[in-house]
Amino acid sequence: MLTAVIWGVAFVAQTEGGDAVGPFSFNAVRFLIGSVVLVPVIKALDRTKFSVRRPVTGEERKRLWIYGCLVGGALFPAVNAQQLGIYLGAQVSKAGFLTALYIIMVPILGLFVKKKCGWNVWLGVLISIAGLYFLCMTGGTGFQLMDLALLASALLFSVQILMIDSFAPLTDPVRLSSIQFLVCGVLSFIPALIFDVPRSGGFAGWMGSFAGWEAWLPILYAGVLSSGVAYTLQVVAQPGLNPTIASLIMSFEAVFGTLAGWILLHQTLSAREVAGCILMFAAIIIAQLPLPAVFIKKEKVTE
Repeated sequence: MLTAVIWGVAFVAQTEGGDAVGPFSFNAVRFLIGSVVLVPVIKALDRTKFSVRRPVTGEERKRLWIYGCLVGGALFPAVNAQQLGIYLGAQVSKAGFLTALYIIMVPILGLFVKKKCGWNVWLGVLISIAGLYFLCMTGGTGFQLMDLALLASALLFSVQILMIDSFAPLTDPVRLSSIQFLVCGVLSFIPALIFDVPRSGGFAGWMGSFAGWEAWLPILYAGVLSSGVAYTLQVVAQPGLNPTIASLIMSFEAVFGTLAGWILLHQTLSAREVAGCILMFAAIIIAQLPLPAVFIKKEKVTE
């Protein structure tokens, strides 16, 4: 739950930090910080012998870097699509709920790798479509670019989550996370130099945007707490929980994001948008609920 709180408040940091230095520059710096923050965590885990699947041979280290580069390459478009949607004007609440749709998209995409999902997921999809209508189709304008960016982000996060699901059991998950943050941060400098630098009036103006605490406070929060601390908490806590319960708890980041936007940024929602949020959160919960045993197909067991 603490992880969900940290991730929820991070939407506020993303709003403030992206406005201060540019969306891509914010991600570039925050993920490089996140990668560095995990280094002492890795050292401490190694020293206390709590490291999980620590690579020892050259082949294992090579495999770790390959996995990290692949996952980081998938994380790069996901986080930047999300940051772009927030930068274009999406409120914290909308960003949180639209991003949380990855919880529904993951099992759907899992069908392509022969992972079946139950009827509750399909029911969740139908409810989420209704929620999207109320949340995004406001004022007769239909879907806006920021909405499409956030939906694309949810889809891309789904791909990244499935990759983590495949690679994390094969290597050290904390090292994998540090490498993926490093790759994502380095790649994010490319659009930052293309878009953020000219927007700031040149390289000198871009560097000057990092001069104040209005830039560094959200960057440090997103880099140290959202990336480093929250991920470590997830790694420590999740093995002791049922995966369904863990996913359900972490989906509360959307709720905490809404509360953070209301308290810290004084953002409000219309009654129509509140209804959309309620429907989408109901969809997330329904999609994660365990099916009753009567709906689970029994398989023959052979000795």
